[in-house]
Amino acid sequence: MPNPEHAIETSGKAVLRWMWQRARARLPRPPAAPLRPVAPALDFLHANRSDPSLTWIGHSSLLLQMGGANLLFDPVFSRVASPVRFAGPRRHQPPGLTLEQLPPIDAVLLSHNHYDHLDRPSVRALARQSGGAPRFIVPRGTEQWFARNLPTTRGVRPHIEPLDWCSETTLPPSLTVHFEPVQHWSNRSGFDRNKSLWGSYVVLHPSFRFWFSGDLGYSPAPSRIGEKHGPFDAAAIAIGAYEPRWFMKAQHVNPDEAVQVMLDVRAKQAIGVHWGTFALTDEPLDQPPIDLANALATRGIAAERFRVLRHGETLRY
Repeated sequence: MPNPEHAIETSGKAVLRWMWQRARARLPRPPAAPLRPVAPALDFLHANRSDPSLTWIGHSSLLLQMGGANLLFDPVFSRVASPVRFAGPRRHQPPGLTLEQLPPIDAVLLSHNHYDHLDRPSVRALARQSGGAPRFIVPRGTEQWFARNLPTTRGVRPHIEPLDWCSETTLPPSLTVHFEPVQHWSNRSGFDRNKSLWGSYVVLHPSFRFWFSGDLGYSPAPSRIGEKHGPFDAAAIAIGAYEPRWFMKAQHVNPDEAVQVMLDVRAKQAIGVHWGTFALTDEPLDQPPIDLANALATRGIAAERFRVLRHGETLRY
């Protein structure tokens, strides 16, 4: 069982109360305006081997180019974030990059095993990429799922590397990856709650430092990560899936808390993820950027310090 300091529990009664209130209010409401993607910078992404860059694919799926490596976080390319293809949250926006448009992926980093972060068709497709499967860096407890679900190609099984909290690994030629705890939870079914870990990733290079938050409720964890590994040049921080607060507060930060997380972790700049793709909670898909802009203005922080990208957009450093 993971450290209860970082684990949250929700009762079935609370879930039913939320679902009843949501249905009664006919939530979530649709976006007020279309969420318009941008054409991805494919020439740059396929040629880049030197400049740090972040490309938002959608929801928490993010491509990080850093230190000559292509790292893919929480890849979900399917139309439904669900254990079944015929039900569950449907994708509102197509991926900003398709699987076919990705540059060769060196490593896939998974924050936790919820269906909007761990998608079987997506990881299977990545394991079959031309040139060989990437490394799969995963939270301890999910390695058995990957071993069961990833294909073996020409007798070669993809490399699956489970990490415990506060452990690390290296990626050639010059990256160090640390897996750090945050406040959240895990499950794939009704029988495995918190049987596997969840967390955030610190990726370090001599000239660039990056943090990927994963899903998190507000807690002292980002401050500890900032003290241990910061300051960071960039961070990807979840800003969506936060209403209603009485139910979501422990598991998902809202945009104002996300700004505080950016300050706690000591990031020079942040981009918002975990929004605008799957309607998981009660706020409209386009509400997180609005609330983020208000939170930054209230605190007197420049909008450029915490960016919101469009699907497919690349931020170069």
